[in-house]
Amino acid sequence: MTTLDLAKLSTLVASDGVAIRVHQRLQPAGGPGDKIFPPTYATGDNKLKYAGETRRIDGKDVPSVLLDSVASQANRMEEALLSAWEEKKLDFPVIGVDFSGDPDLVDLGSVTSLQAPHRIADAILRDSTSMDGKTLFRDLPEGRAFTEATTKNATAVYKLCPTALVFGVWDSTGPKGGMGAKFQRALTSEIIALGASAGRKVGSRIDPLGIQANVPIYHRKDDESDWTIDVAEAKHEKGKPVAFSRKGAEGKGKASAVNHSNIAPSIDEFSGGVTFDSALQTVVLSLPALRRLRFVTGMDGKPLASRSAAELAARVALAALAVAAVVHQRARGYDLRSRCLLVPEGPLVLELLQADGSTEQVSMTVDQANALVTAAQEVAMAVGMGWEREPVKLKPAPKLVALIKRSRAEAAAGNAEEAA
Repeated sequence: MTTLDLAKLSTLVASDGVAIRVHQRLQPAGGPGDKIFPPTYATGDNKLKYAGETRRIDGKDVPSVLLDSVASQANRMEEALLSAWEEKKLDFPVIGVDFSGDPDLVDLGSVTSLQAPHRIADAILRDSTSMDGKTLFRDLPEGRAFTEATTKNATAVYKLCPTALVFGVWDSTGPKGGMGAKFQRALTSEIIALGASAGRKVGSRIDPLGIQANVPIYHRKDDESDWTIDVAEAKHEKGKPVAFSRKGAEGKGKASAVNHSNIAPSIDEFSGGVTFDSALQTVVLSLPALRRLRFVTGMDGKPLASRSAAELAARVALAALAVAAVVHQRARGYDLRSRCLLVPEGPLVLELLQADGSTEQVSMTVDQANALVTAAQEVAMAVGMGWEREPVKLKPAPKLVALIKRSRAEAAAGNAEEAA
């Protein structure tokens, strides 16, 4: 099997190539038949359930369950790219918001455009400033250029956050609101379990201290976040001690509200894991999506000397970065969550899909993927589309710092709320 090199990738992107895709079978690390736990989603009846559906495969209706969504897979690929970027195995633009300047937020370190949920359009970047603290990101030249970017001239996004052109972004919270530019996902990946059968989960706990559930627990009058069994120390309302409760905890006024006492044996019928025939990861990199991106100006903001050559080089660089994301994620493995560790059934194979439906299979290792990105970047640099590793550095605005600190204080006081 041949390797995907720059020449082959350039031809595919420039001509009538439709996609680079992967169809990869996976099995539980415990072996076939081992139970795996998919992600759970809240339903209207306030119960957590799996995202199950029927897929049409080889002319048959196959019961399936989602193991990792397109959005989740994108986040995992971005994490893999970030690791490679931090280790300097890959060089491409990444914007970071540095929280280390505040002693109370040192633990956050630097939050990058590869970690922010909405990438370069995320509120974390929007509510950050230049390192001198004088100018919000959106008021910087780079921020203004991003605000004005569109698919008809995507140079600013390519320069500041090329991964947003790979994984997609919608600038819905910027100055233009819902009219902000949208860049579709060019790279998608999803993992599903085929031939899935639902299981049951059991739970119980024996308290080694022998604390009984019927012992009343109250809020303390001097510290409502703490508890007491002494009525004299308890907070009172209308002459009665206030039963202790905590958001998300069961058993108001009981020891279970403070995580003591036994838990009676129970059976969970809705989120008890699944067994399945096999899991399938489907990856698709849309080459038409990359070809729709236009680049009118170079990285210096000036008109390009040879626009056709520059546009091709930029698209190839993006395609190489997408391939690297797939390969690096594969190398990191498929430990998706607790009790959901999967292993591939064979080596990674990329399929190059042509417009006539014909395919060519190629291989790719991590080192080869890194070399492909480097080679593509060198070609792009020669035509005015070379990348800078850190195009702009930011720090959180005072209002963002204050918001984080207040939120942490509320959480510490037991007042944290889940998102609606």
